[in-house]
Amino acid sequence: MKKKIGFLSFGHWTPSPGSGTQSGADALLQSIELAVAAEEMGADGAYFRVHHFARQLGSPFPLLAAIGAKTSRIEIGTAVIDMRYENPWYMAEDSGAADLIAGGRLQLGISRGSPEQVIDGWRYFGYEPAEGETDADMARRNAEIYLDLLKGEGFATPNPRPMFPNPPGLLRLEPHAPGLRDRIWWGAASNATAAWAGTLGMNLQSSTLKFDESGQPLHIQQAEQIRIFREAWKAAGHAGEPRVSVSRSIFALVDDWDRMYFGQRGQDGDHIGYIDDNTRAIFGRSYAAEPDVLVKQLAEDEAIAEADTLLLTVPNQLGVEYNAHVIEAILSFVAPGMGWR
Repeated sequence: MKKKIGFLSFGHWTPSPGSGTQSGADALLQSIELAVAAEEMGADGAYFRVHHFARQLGSPFPLLAAIGAKTSRIEIGTAVIDMRYENPWYMAEDSGAADLIAGGRLQLGISRGSPEQVIDGWRYFGYEPAEGETDADMARRNAEIYLDLLKGEGFATPNPRPMFPNPPGLLRLEPHAPGLRDRIWWGAASNATAAWAGTLGMNLQSSTLKFDESGQPLHIQQAEQIRIFREAWKAAGHAGEPRVSVSRSIFALVDDWDRMYFGQRGQDGDHIGYIDDNTRAIFGRSYAAEPDVLVKQLAEDEAIAEADTLLLTVPNQLGVEYNAHVIEAILSFVAPGMGWR
């Protein structure tokens, strides 16, 4: 099965001697450089994680727009934007502008988000759940508003004495990006939210972390989640086929640098942990081996087989050159053996 292959960067930066990404400026500029390099070597996507109050990438749309202006083919996305922190109306304008700059290449992953650096950080952004809502409810409500706004339908009553002439009828937010509504993904950590995303006609992102709902290995739980998502999509009557991505840490050991960095990793299995007091989660293993071994190991990953898109998590603080090498090694030595290229 042919598969789209992209990278996913958390954009970590720290002013420590061992880091190749010392500052926020380094993280942003190196992200642009890596996206350009990934496009040149034939990768399909450049995706970025959004975390607030952290030395990571917190403001996605300037970065996505800059990458859009510097590239011409590669998909540009997020995995994920935490909708507890977002104003859907402002986000519709920002994402519309970034998508138009990129020529319609944005693939935006949104979600409830993960445990953050500070307690209830969204409160500092001015957001509060409505009475009776949880923060997760607020995130889903914001997501539904955002999806409606992306349809481009008018909803606002025009001023009878506007500064500039208006088109007839109710007004929509501008700039409108045609097709962006169909390129929104939901990062689902549970089967229930995957089904909800399918019902609403979003695509699905499943990461290296999922709520442990059966005790099975991560890839088996994810494969079931993907099937539940597709069934919900079909039952809702949406046209076409939805897209699905899974994220993995995969390193092909092809030279001494690879063996030094990752030669002792990849033999462990999944891990179990708690992301809050009550939520048991399963964290996926890393893969690190020679290409022929990786081909055999990845062939047993049921979730990768179910997905049309694979996002490779990259160690961005090792620098653009090395991360480009990591991506190219998968494209050159692993993807052909898997039938992905």
